Amino acid sequence: MIPQPVSMTTSDSVYVLDASCTISASGDAEAAGALLAQRLRTACALPAPVTTTPGESIDIRIDRALPAEHYAVSVDTDGVVVRGGDAAGALHGAQTLLQLLPPDVHRSAPIGRAVWSLPCVEIVDGPRMRWRGVMLDVARHFFAPREIRRLIDLLAMHKLNVLHLHLTDDQGWRVQIDKHPALTEIGGWRPRSQVGHRSGGVSDARPHGGFYSRDDLREIVAYAELRGVLVVPEIDLPGHVGAAVAAYPELGIPGRAPAEVPGGWGIGSHVLNMRESTVAFCCDVLDELVDIFPSEVIGIGSDECPTEPWQNDPESVARAAELGLGSVAELQGWFVSRLEAHLAALGRRAMGWEEVLDGPPSRADTLVTAWRGSRAVARAAEAGLDVVSAADTSVYLDYRQSDDADEPIPIGTIVDVDTVLAFDPMPDGLSDEAAPHVLGGQANLWTEHVDDPRMVDFYAFPRVSALAEALWRGPGDPDEFAPRLDEHLERLRAAGVEFRPLEGPAPWQRRPDAQGSPKSLAQREAELNRLIDSGHTPVTME
Repeated sequence: MIPQPVSMTTSDSVYVLDASCTISASGDAEAAGALLAQRLRTACALPAPVTTTPGESIDIRIDRALPAEHYAVSVDTDGVVVRGGDAAGALHGAQTLLQLLPPDVHRSAPIGRAVWSLPCVEIVDGPRMRWRGVMLDVARHFFAPREIRRLIDLLAMHKLNVLHLHLTDDQGWRVQIDKHPALTEIGGWRPRSQVGHRSGGVSDARPHGGFYSRDDLREIVAYAELRGVLVVPEIDLPGHVGAAVAAYPELGIPGRAPAEVPGGWGIGSHVLNMRESTVAFCCDVLDELVDIFPSEVIGIGSDECPTEPWQNDPESVARAAELGLGSVAELQGWFVSRLEAHLAALGRRAMGWEEVLDGPPSRADTLVTAWRGSRAVARAAEAGLDVVSAADTSVYLDYRQSDDADEPIPIGTIVDVDTVLAFDPMPDGLSDEAAPHVLGGQANLWTEHVDDPRMVDFYAFPRVSALAEALWRGPGDPDEFAPRLDEHLERLRAAGVEFRPLEGPAPWQRRPDAQGSPKSLAQREAELNRLIDSGHTPVTME
């Protein structure tokens, strides 16, 4: 099983599921009962009625004696009992039952299996980390709502509980904002896209775009909630705003607005100006996000914002002086603090990438997403801020998976299954006061080079399976994990996942036409340390 339960004992006996099998679930256990019934009906052709009467052949119940997200499963020859500490725990228990069944339970229709049975087991289980997530960048390449829902199903299968959606960037704005419609009418489309790494100097002539309506996102949020997955939205400010400034030039530095939504990758030179009208515009956006997303945390980006555009703009220099700031670079911290305060007034908390630590001290309730390794995680935690680790060289899923020349558009360091399996969000040597601030970890799938759902599968799996293991149980042993992963791949096949074969990319997963930019681990770690030490973000895309 993946992730491996904390405690599991088995016997040679089985419980056979047949047409008489009834599921009992009520209250907070109802979503787990519905999920299990849907799979049994779809793949097993069993009626699987659900009742609120306790004590049926599959009895799913809430047991408040168990901690949140924890569960226990007991299967004997007479039936099944699933106890969850809360709704999420009950859902995890249901997912465990599905993993105890043959892989075909994940198919979309019956394929003729005559007998479905569960091994008799006793399982007691619960997660090590509270935040177990995946970030999907839908700004660089747009993925339709059905693809987001499919990814949610796969995260839930792995007991991952957060989907972080990166909704805006230089290359596209993907969330409908009623008060400012040009954000999607103009900012949701670009006329071309860079092919491969920028050093190759190649672009296509194919327009790309799309956006999510408010109702699309409400549906995604509701779908995820029924599966125990929290959807966390992110808009990226005050850098990575090329699409927004193309739509509304008055948001940018005077005379610097792009003529069209940029199609090149990297860190752009477009930043927001610091007028009060621009702050008000961004608060409008946050108001609408809060209306759509119930998530306690709302992402405001704050990463990789170059300061040169402000330094070279007389209005920005004057604004920094007017605000009494020590330098123009401090405009970013001032701006972020305004958004943090606005979200706090709405009863929410801001989530920002670790660059929020480079300015004035953040609000005590700001959640930091640290991408530059354990050093950055420790920095946030020791400052008393909650932090999620998304370590670049451990869990960036756009990075290459081997030294094989057939890896498509190889960039970054090697992040293979074993690398992800070794991921530990908790840095060594944290103080007792700081350690509880490390909420968990997430993998980031940036999509500059991931342009369709088939390639999402390729880059995400089976590395997301290893991520689930690492965050649920802790860093794993590759030799112990490998045979379980081999079995788990059959589940992924049944679910229709076009994962990267362990032996290397399939022919249709290669991209010999697109140039990459591989780096060694030592090179990348040196770059990250320089960025942390300098606090400076270079401009790399024009």
